[in-house]
Amino acid sequence: MKIAKQNMRCFSKLVDRLLSILLLLCGLVVFWTISQVTAFVSFRIPSDSMEPALLPGDNILVNKWIMGGRIFDIWDASEKKDVKIFRLSGLGKVKRNDILVFNFPYSGRWDSLGLNLKTYYVKRCVAVPGDTFEIRNAHYKVYGYKGTLGCVASQDRLQQILSAGEERNWGIVMRAYPNDSLVNWTIKEFGPFYIPTKGKSVKMNTINRILYKNAIEWEQKKKLVQQGDVFLLNDSVIQEYQFKEDYYFVAGDKVMNSKDSRYWGLLPEKFIVGKATLIWKSVDLNTDEIRWNRVFKRIE
Repeated sequence: MKIAKQNMRCFSKLVDRLLSILLLLCGLVVFWTISQVTAFVSFRIPSDSMEPALLPGDNILVNKWIMGGRIFDIWDASEKKDVKIFRLSGLGKVKRNDILVFNFPYSGRWDSLGLNLKTYYVKRCVAVPGDTFEIRNAHYKVYGYKGTLGCVASQDRLQQILSAGEERNWGIVMRAYPNDSLVNWTIKEFGPFYIPTKGKSVKMNTINRILYKNAIEWEQKKKLVQQGDVFLLNDSVIQEYQFKEDYYFVAGDKVMNSKDSRYWGLLPEKFIVGKATLIWKSVDLNTDEIRWNRVFKRIE
């Protein structure tokens, strides 16, 4: 009987320990999930479009606290359905020259904005909601802003290549967003382009229909068409449009090799994951060696 009682006590202690371990593991999973949604997430840089700030093989931490984490139905999004994206309260806001990680804003068709869960981009913000952005002689400018935008050395290099007429040798695509003959912008001469902010309106004319069609149709889930001088949002005639969301304009630091807003246009605020803040690990993809001089380097 004593042996049986001792065995029962041992078994009971073992069960208690297993339950404690299980609860601890469950707690860690919950903590990890919450932190992924609300705090930080890690991404690995696959390409050179953000050189010299970020190199292929850099592993970066993305801060979600600044803008606030996003909550949405991931299953509907994975099936490319329209989803409502809610953002938790943030501790700050995106500024010009911040490096952002975001869902690529086209999930299939180039004429339709949509949340693309499979593709994440990392680019530098060069214009925020309410800015009027332009490119002159390959250099970025925002009306009323006197600071530098993006990687100026790379913009200088692009200017030199274009001035020498060597864009074809570099495989540079000149034609830019919105890829329309009536606008005819290039990556050398672009804009002026007003970056929409929530609550502000634009007059509806032919040029604005071309520039903002994707954003308006994404917000309204309706088609915007022009019939002569009349603009229809489904069956409703509109003379101006008031935006419901904020938008950004982003660009890669290596401007000769970056598929960014110059080519595909506006980035909706709700597609932004967060701000890249720290390189926590860096591996040279050619040698598989750790680049120790980049470990725990702040991203600027």
